[in-house]
Amino acid sequence: MSINAIKPALPFSLWLLSVITLLIPLQLLGAEQAAPVTPPAVPQAEQTIPQTPIPAVPPAEQTIPQTPIPDHFDVMEAPRNYVSVQIASLASSIDRFFGNDRHYQESNQTVAQLDLNKLVGYGSDHKIDFSARVNLRLPATEGRLHLLLETDPENNINAEPTPGSTALKNTVVVPKSVALAARYGTGENGVWSFNNDIGIKFPIPPKPFVRSRGSYSLPLGSEWRLKAAQSVYWFNTLGAGETSQFDLERIISVQLLFRASSTVTWLNDRQNFDMHQDFSFYSTLSDRTAVLYQASVVGVSNPAYAVTDLVALVLYRYRMHKEWLFFELSPQLHFPKDREYRLSPALNMRLEMLFDDSR
Repeated sequence: MSINAIKPALPFSLWLLSVITLLIPLQLLGAEQAAPVTPPAVPQAEQTIPQTPIPAVPPAEQTIPQTPIPDHFDVMEAPRNYVSVQIASLASSIDRFFGNDRHYQESNQTVAQLDLNKLVGYGSDHKIDFSARVNLRLPATEGRLHLLLETDPENNINAEPTPGSTALKNTVVVPKSVALAARYGTGENGVWSFNNDIGIKFPIPPKPFVRSRGSYSLPLGSEWRLKAAQSVYWFNTLGAGETSQFDLERIISVQLLFRASSTVTWLNDRQNFDMHQDFSFYSTLSDRTAVLYQASVVGVSNPAYAVTDLVALVLYRYRMHKEWLFFELSPQLHFPKDREYRLSPALNMRLEMLFDDSR
């Protein structure tokens, strides 16, 4: 084959190779344009969430915990709190054992008292006095609402008269009656209490009466406690009146409590103060017996300030049965003004049934 025969074929081969070379890039370019452009995925750990920058606290504003500076009087707190609680606990248990008016008025539990009282000697009327009172707690009201049933509610305005003494009762002469009342009260056990009573007295026609009483307990130092109580009331037989009482208490020993009580009663219709000062030692001999030693001064302000009676007594109280039946025997020495302060002995006896949630 000659050289001239292959000359025409060379240009065609070159042309075919050029066409193939041009077509392949054009196809690739079209494929790239047709496919969607997908951004590269960012790994989960590398995704950053924008956060609000936390301002740096200047060194001057950084708070450094400091150890409180010890107070030289801190060592007194523990014994003070301990003794204060002990005084309140012992006083409450004594008032409960003796069935005192404080327990009846301030307890947030149901309390019922039935008394048969006989006085022989000075001030005796040769009768057996019966008295009763019930303080019924309504549980559905969380103890704030009580129902009261009392005989001669006017006789309960004096916080703690001398057992068997007629000195204060003679100034409040009322007919025998029975009263039904509703009480709304609030308070903190052993610290403060406040009660409001609205009631009706019988027999017919019924006569309304109202009473309000508040008390507050305050520790004095590490050995004493001051308790203040005040009552205001209105009875149709007495008119408006007010009674204030201040108790100063101290534990002498585990079984001995000292209490100084000052009581003043004001009756508006009589424009008179009835005053009562007691100095008492409560001694618990056992879980069945306790003894009260008391010296009292009784006075009035109208028609002139005068001491109407001086009293010294011992009261022996014995728990006869279970937790509710008690017997009291109280020999007393009176020195009344109406007998020119001559010695006038008396003997008071009482049988009491006392019920509450702890008995």
